[in-house]
Amino acid sequence: MSERRPRLYSASHQEIKSGEATDIYFLRTKRILREAGLADLKVRMEVHAYSMPKGYEWAVYAGLEEVLAILEGRKVDVYSIPEGTIFRQKEPLLVIEGVYEDFAELETAILGSLRFSSTIATAAARMKKLAGDKTILYFGLRALHPFVYPVADRAAYIGGADGVSGVLAEKYLGVKPKGTMPHALIISLGDQRKAWKWFADLYEKETPVIALVDTFNDERVEVEMALETLGDRLWGVRLDTPSSRRGKMREIVEEIRWLLRLRGRPNVKIIVSGGIGERQIVELRDLVDGFGVGTSISSAPNIDLSMDIVEVYRGGEWVKVSKRGKLPGAKKLYKCGGKRIVALWDEKPTCDSNLEEVTVKYMEDGRLIRPLPSLDEIREYVLSQLEEVSLEPL
Repeated sequence: MSERRPRLYSASHQEIKSGEATDIYFLRTKRILREAGLADLKVRMEVHAYSMPKGYEWAVYAGLEEVLAILEGRKVDVYSIPEGTIFRQKEPLLVIEGVYEDFAELETAILGSLRFSSTIATAAARMKKLAGDKTILYFGLRALHPFVYPVADRAAYIGGADGVSGVLAEKYLGVKPKGTMPHALIISLGDQRKAWKWFADLYEKETPVIALVDTFNDERVEVEMALETLGDRLWGVRLDTPSSRRGKMREIVEEIRWLLRLRGRPNVKIIVSGGIGERQIVELRDLVDGFGVGTSISSAPNIDLSMDIVEVYRGGEWVKVSKRGKLPGAKKLYKCGGKRIVALWDEKPTCDSNLEEVTVKYMEDGRLIRPLPSLDEIREYVLSQLEEVSLEPL
């Protein structure tokens, strides 16, 4: 019997860009079109969302840079709204124009990239909107396959997270990871005071000293221990128990806040993590200084983007067409003052104020023709739009 070794089942960058990472039906479609004499069929394909998750009125568009990387070198023109734009149902997000043969098999990777990043960015934006000026840290990598760690951190950061925990974020994104200690450190040392002191001795010049205070004893007891052990070195405490066996989390936080005040340390920060969702943020945001959010972002409801042919070039003209349930014709997004307008490709909508064309050209014949914004610029763009949208917690 031959020896079989374990392996990682991750597609390579080359497999993604070449179109090998795709669904078989796109390869079969290409062959059929070639056999039918339609290898040079020119189309316009549009990405849009015809539905949103229950309770969602908007989403954050993310993943454009990866899509441009996937399409680079293909003979296509790409038009898109800017990455980080908050969008609504039925608004056009991305239009690819070119010979269908040249990019058909890339639909799977394009949609996968946009849906994954937009889902995480939207969830992070919702958390940040609800948290207001309180810190949101993204701790959700353990809910995902490691192959997507950098892109998940990127999407969460774009969406408004103030920090991410992934080590690879610094290598890929230039974002320094944030995080303190796990329960595993405390359990391994067998004494929370030893763990806190070791952490402070090794890392206080690099990161704020935040003690995890819910491992062996009541949270209040461990906060007292942290104050005694670390003194002025203690920057904050973290509670990783959103629901306690002895009471509600809000009551626990109130008790600790009161204790810190009595001990003359009201400025010690309180961070809450572990199963945090939108309602927990609303419940605790007036008491705590920050939230560590993981699964609620990583496993958020999927932003259901689809990609459809909406125009075919036949007989020397663009013919508007679509499958049933979709609107034929390629479209662009405009802003007229505070109003958003969806118009057909060659239409220019009337506007009684300054008309802004949100859809712009990013790629011509597979070449990037527009500079890409930095990660921080995209994040600031998202945050500025969050001031203009409303949100009810789910």
